[in-house]
Amino acid sequence: MTLKERYEKEIVPTLQKDLELSNKYQVPQILKIVVNVGLGDGAQNAKLFDNGVEELQMITGQKPLITRAKQSIAGFKIRQGMPIGAKVTLRGDRMYDFLAKLTGIVLPRIRDFRGLNPNGFDGLGNYNLGLKDQLVFPEINYDKVQRMRGLNITIVTSARTDMESRALLEQFGFPFQKKSKSDAPKAQAS
Repeated sequence: MTLKERYEKEIVPTLQKDLELSNKYQVPQILKIVVNVGLGDGAQNAKLFDNGVEELQMITGQKPLITRAKQSIAGFKIRQGMPIGAKVTLRGDRMYDFLAKLTGIVLPRIRDFRGLNPNGFDGLGNYNLGLKDQLVFPEINYDKVQRMRGLNITIVTSARTDMESRALLEQFGFPFQKKSKSDAPKAQAS
């Protein structure tokens, strides 16, 4: 069963009951996933830049869009219009395939992984997570990597609140950190 079929057959009825929604069309869904990588160091070295774009294409299975600097910043040796990054927007089947790979293969491969940060929600139901390097993806060959690059992954949902979005992502298998007693606000002595 694909992740999309699981969403339609299992997750939608579960969330409809848990969130007390009257209609199955009110159940939040994942609209798109945006994978972003900064390649600013490649501005001086075209080979590094092309390597980063190629790695992002292998990770997502889709050709990346090159992002360019909107303004010049002398301190970073960046001029307006210079290529500084790449991004991919995934929708439909590719989005579900990437999501399955992320939750089933990539997150378990992260060293010292204790769960995803529950503070990554933006207040509008979208979730951001960052990865420190691209080596956790199975498509990347360690021997061919020239530079470690971090990735930002944004999951855009139709949820109206962070609580709904978190419930949706937990159903998809996102392992969020549990709040421990040490994280709870401490009572102040009066």
